[in-house]
Amino acid sequence: MAANSPTTTRKEGQELLLGRYEIGKLLGHGSFSKVYLARNVKTNEYVAIKVIDKEQILKGGLISHIKREISILRRVRHPNIVQLFEVMATKTKIFFVMEYVKGGELFNKVAKGRLKEEIARNYFQQLVSAVGFCHARGVFHRDLKPENILLDEDGNLKVSDFGLSAISDQIRGDGLFHTFCGTPAYVAPEVLGRKGYEAAKVDVWSCGVILFVLMAGYLPFNDQNVMVMYKKIYKGEFRCPRWFSPELTRLLKRLLHTNPETRITIPEIMENRWFKKGFRHIKFYFEDDQVFVKDGEIETDVVDYSSDHSSSPDSGSTRKRLTAMPRPASLNAFDLISFSRGFSLSGLFEDGGEESRFVSGASVPIIIDKLEEIAKVVSFTVRKKDCQVSLEGSREGVKGPLTIAAEIFELTPNLRVVEVKKKAGDRVEYDEFFDRELRPGLQTLMLPEPISEDSLQKSNQMHRAFEYMETEKIPC
Repeated sequence: MAANSPTTTRKEGQELLLGRYEIGKLLGHGSFSKVYLARNVKTNEYVAIKVIDKEQILKGGLISHIKREISILRRVRHPNIVQLFEVMATKTKIFFVMEYVKGGELFNKVAKGRLKEEIARNYFQQLVSAVGFCHARGVFHRDLKPENILLDEDGNLKVSDFGLSAISDQIRGDGLFHTFCGTPAYVAPEVLGRKGYEAAKVDVWSCGVILFVLMAGYLPFNDQNVMVMYKKIYKGEFRCPRWFSPELTRLLKRLLHTNPETRITIPEIMENRWFKKGFRHIKFYFEDDQVFVKDGEIETDVVDYSSDHSSSPDSGSTRKRLTAMPRPASLNAFDLISFSRGFSLSGLFEDGGEESRFVSGASVPIIIDKLEEIAKVVSFTVRKKDCQVSLEGSREGVKGPLTIAAEIFELTPNLRVVEVKKKAGDRVEYDEFFDRELRPGLQTLMLPEPISEDSLQKSNQMHRAFEYMETEKIPC
């Protein structure tokens, strides 16, 4: 999803992908996908399009893997994470339209030699901010390395490739993950032990290896024989070079501590003296798929989104501001898949965690009025944009003010899906607010019982969504 120069190579008479993307050069490829540079001919903006071969992922049994990646990328929108704009599909291909990052991989920068301490610290601060953001939302990367970290033209870091990521729902009954994954030189010792591990601790270890590489220009654990390298990792055998400051050395020893129970945590890293030099917490939000940093003092973990939804083919960059109440974005087939397990629509009625949805027959103005009414009772600030509402608390909680985002989608001409998410603040505080204020306040708008999948499949909206997947002609 990165390249050095944004040039496309459209041939005369070539059709546009999804009706608006001009395909350019190949940026990279994997076992089941290829990533191309593309230009939106309507906005002249460049994107990276990941093209996945549907037949191959079906044969490989990776459908759940793809759906999980979609769900994860929708959940972790952050200035230091590569952004997913939309997902579409045909009979043979799946397309991820993603943020185009111009500066290339962090690996290419490190390959030229070690970095100055100030530059390495800045990259590490951005990395830890992104990883901490993911962990707070129950997402764990599990394959952090310089090759999966991109740099934009301004030198800002962007974490990419969430293909091996896990979510808290995958944790077994013992509270641990058991999948062996990651890149050998960056894998944590407890993963090698194959007895289960905490994914957050594994990401911290990988961050430690990355910091060492940025500062030293080489790996802390390395050997041509992989088994010998694993032995060094398992024992935690590494040596800091003489140019490392005592503060940095102490931090690295805590990051690369072989015992995950006593390894430093993300909150502890952010309080570390070496880490805090020049560090500023970022308060931001998204509008029209553009990230904005709010003015004023930068606060800790205060994040607000205008939207966390991948646009449908008829929305996104072509959406216009209307004076009247706009029609909500329509849910397409892949939106339903990302909400649900397989093609089951039970996910539309899930309630729990930091994200809940319900189906309502009420109009958009009535739903928004009800949200404003709830916000007024608890003295929350309301920020509206189209069919998106943000409820922002003023009281400083454990993790900053509580911020909740609600977005309304059209399921059929007579039905709306309302999605409510915690965007910032403490989970316990959110749960209390949800049970005490939000759920009771919205109860009158909810359908009395889940509508059947058969009736939804027969609806015009579902028909159009699946018809598009089967009949749209998209070149690749």
